[in-house]
Parts: sequence; structure tokens; C-alpha cells
Amino acid sequence: MIKKIGVVGIKDAWSSLHLAQTIGEATGFSLLIDMHRISFDSQRNTLFFHDGRLEFDLRELDAVIIKKISHPYEASLAPRLDLLEFLEHAGVRFFPQPQRVSACYNRLANTMILQKAGLPMPPTSITESFDAALKTIENYNVVVCKPLYSTKAEGMILLGADDPDLEEKLRKFHASHRLLYLQKKIELPGYDLAVTFLGNEYLGTYARVKGKDAWDTTTRSGGSYFAFNPPAQVIRLADRAREAFGLDFTSVDVALTSDGPVFFEVSAFGGFRGLKEAWGIDVAARYVTYVLDQLENR
Repeated sequence: MIKKIGVVGIKDAWSSLHLAQTIGEATGFSLLIDMHRISFDSQRNTLFFHDGRLEFDLRELDAVIIKKISHPYEASLAPRLDLLEFLEHAGVRFFPQPQRVSACYNRLANTMILQKAGLPMPPTSITESFDAALKTIENYNVVVCKPLYSTKAEGMILLGADDPDLEEKLRKFHASHRLLYLQKKIELPGYDLAVTFLGNEYLGTYARVKGKDAWDTTTRSGGSYFAFNPPAQVIRLADRAREAFGLDFTSVDVALTSDGPVFFEVSAFGGFRGLKEAWGIDVAARYVTYVLDQLENR
């Protein structure tokens, strides 16, 4: 019997398209679900996906893989997750569960889970107080100001205690981000790491090497991917992070410093291209096999 597996993703994103195509090749059915085309109908007690004049009852799916709900990340993602939770309540299996996804979009929630798990992180201050933020910058010397909702360093800025325009720049950032997330800028060895897992299985680690004149390692700033074999201690700690978040596919962002490894965040969405370019691993194929096995052993 054909298993109907949908992918919540972005129609123009390589990883979403590749995952949907891989599912189609494995099962004979494929549906890429753009959340802009979802509607809830209380009378029929279901969610529909609309494609032109056609509508598909999403309760007919056996499972849904959440690849990406939106770009850019934003607080309005929460209602979308509520809709997906309704579908899960109707009996559709989700990978990962919608309630687990929220912390992957919300940097504050992400940080709180890592903190509660006792994992080492860069010194971090989160506050609505402008004065407290100024004091933090004085203590940290240089900070990375991060939006609560962003990916690939989008919207992040560097602020230094010796900047003569510090207060003006901080006020400008504060005007757009009432809750200030300030993280001490740490010295990196020119790269950071993504340690990845599928279920409980360690898949591999790749390094993001920063581009010329960039302060971050993201590909949007010219960074590139390379295969990396981290110390066993890093894999063990990353596995603790994976367990704390309870995801299916997990990418753990880690930096190696002179004081040991520090953890930035955990994601359920990145890693497909990095593992492909660094190690030749087709995560989509592995993920589909994993989901089919989970459905068989339900």
C-alpha cells in the first residue's frame, strides 16, 4: 500500500524540492505543502491544501515531514504550528512533531533548552532593558545582537563597547527588537560546526568555513562546507542537545574554542546541503527511509 507523505516546505528551496522528489521516487506519491495555501474548515473538521481550484484533504496523508514552514523566520509562525498540531491530533504522523519545532525557530526558546540541559554556550544576556544591555556590552566588550527569529545570521549586528556610536546603534536595534538578545562574540578558529543526527543515529559533521572579510561563517556571507571529524566529546555533547530537543533530523551548531566546545543552537531544518557537499550524504534519501520505517513499526 502506498504511503502518502507530504513535505511542509518552500517551493523554490532546493532542500524542500529534493525531499519531496525523493519521497515521490520511493512511494509514488509526493506533495510539497506551502503553508500559504493551507486552510482550516471547521464544518468539515480538516485542513486543506489548495492548488488552483483543486483541494487536497490533508487528513489523507500518512505522515508529514516539516522541512521549512516559512522564510524569513518570524513570530507569526506560531499560528501555522497550531494548524499543523490540529492535523497531528487528527492522526497524521509528523516528523518532527509541531510542538517540537517552535524552539527551532525561536532563539530564546532554543537557548533556554540548551541552558536547562547544562550545555556550554557563549555568555548570553537577554533583556528588554536598554541600560542592562549597555552594561552587558561593557562587560562582554563585543557582542552579537541577534533577532529572536532569523537564520544564517540574517539581521544580526556586531556592537563593541568602544564604538562611539554604540548607544545610537543599540537604540536603533532596540526599536525593532524589544527583547534584546546579546551574545558575547567569541574567537572562532575560522569555522564552526554542524553536528547532525537522524533519530538516535549520528550522521556526520561538517564545518562552515567563513569567507574572506566575513565575521560569520554562513554561506550567505561567502562561507563554504567541508567534512570534519570532531572529537568524541563534541559528538557526545551534541547528542545531549539532540535528546533535549526531541527532533527526528537534528543539526547542532557548535564552535571549538580555547575553553572547549560551545553550543549556539539546534535546528531541525538545516544540514541537507552541508552534508551533501561535505560528505556526499543524501539526507533526503536517509530521512525517507527513516520515516517509512517509523510508519511500518507504528
